[in-house]
Amino acid sequence: MRINLTKKDLVNLIYMQLGFSKQVSENLIEDFFQTIIENLSKEKVLKLSKFGTFSIRQKKSRVGRNPKTKEEAMISKRDVVLFKPSKEFKNFVNLQNNE
Repeated sequence: MRINLTKKDLVNLIYMQLGFSKQVSENLIEDFFQTIIENLSKEKVLKLSKFGTFSIRQKKSRVGRNPKTKEEAMISKRDVVLFKPSKEFKNFVNLQNNE
C-alpha cells in the first residue's frame, strides 16, 4: 500500500474515473488546491463539510536544542496549519479500522 498520494495520482484518478482530459484534470486539481490556499491565507480558517477544518495558528518563538550537539538555537515565531477532522471523517476512519 502506498503512503504518498501525489498530484499526478489525483490527476490520473480524475482522468480515469470521470473521463476528463489529463489537462482539464490537472487544472481542476491545481484550482482546487489554490482555492484552499487562498481562502486559508485570507480567512485563517477553512471548513470543508464532512471532511474537516483547516486553521492557521501562530507559534511563539522559543529556544530549541540540537539533540546531537546539545547546541541551543532560537526557533523563530511562525504560522502553522492545523487540521481537525469532522465527525463524519472520524467515523469513516473508525469504520474502516474495525472491519
